[in-house]
Parts: sequence; C-alpha cells; structure tokens
Amino acid sequence: MKIKSRNVLRKTDQKALVNDIVEAFGDASSFENRKLEYVESDGQDFIFVDGEPLLFKINGKIFPTIKGALKLNPTRRRVVVDPGAIKFIINGADTMSPGIVEADPTINEGDLVIIVEQAHGKAIAIGRALIAGKDMKGGKGKAIKSIHYVGDEIWKLEQK
Repeated sequence: MKIKSRNVLRKTDQKALVNDIVEAFGDASSFENRKLEYVESDGQDFIFVDGEPLLFKINGKIFPTIKGALKLNPTRRRVVVDPGAIKFIINGADTMSPGIVEADPTINEGDLVIIVEQAHGKAIAIGRALIAGKDMKGGKGKAIKSIHYVGDEIWKLEQK
C-alpha cells in the first residue's frame, strides 16, 4: 500500500472529526491535542493520529482501524467471537454466525462492526454486517464480511 499524499488537518477539521467520533463511539479523548493527518493511499484513505493509522474512511464514513479500536475500546458496534473463530478471522476469513457469542443488538445490516475476541475483549478485525446484530448469535452462515484484520496491509501500515 503506497501513500499518495499526507495533509495535517486544520483545527476546524479536527474538531469536526472528534465530534463524529464522539457521535459514533461515545469517546474521543484519545484524539484530543494530537497531530491528526489525512492520508490518501492507493487503496484507502486514513486519519493518522501521531503517525499511527487509527481511523480509515470506508464509503465516506470514518471508522477505527483495529489499532484505533484497541485505543478507543468502543462499546458500540462490537461483535464478540469465541476462541475457535480467531484463527480463521485473523487470516482474513469472514465471520460465521456459529462463532459469535455476543453482538450489539443495535447493529443493522450493512453497518461497520468491530470484531473482538472473547477472552480479553481485544479487537481482531473490522467488517461489514451481513445481518442484523440481534440475529448474529447462534445462527448459520456468514454474519460479517471481513474488511480489515490483524496482519493485513492496513495493520502493517506505519508512518514512513
């Protein structure tokens, strides 16, 4: 993944971004008084926070990367998976309903979600819900389409 351009966000743009994060996740204190940069790459656009890709833009919406989810630790849009599902998810597989032990009931089909492992509650992937959160647990078939997972290009992207 190649970076095409980097621009430090103006104060007004930073405030708007922080407001969007608060609205979506409830807490944005991790981003206050930090250097925020808008970074365009050949495949994805990011918001770097002090040189780390903590947020990315998907279809015009800002959402945390896995590193961002680990720092933010959001309580909304979370899907918890059992230990047996982890090895598949971190290799890029979509998340299947039988591996889901808990899901935010406010998730709608098409929403971006954060997939966390059950033991420690740490984010392992970001995906798009294929079904509503209330229907994810214990069903059959795919529940979440994987977008970003631990070990992929986005995970390895760092400030150069």
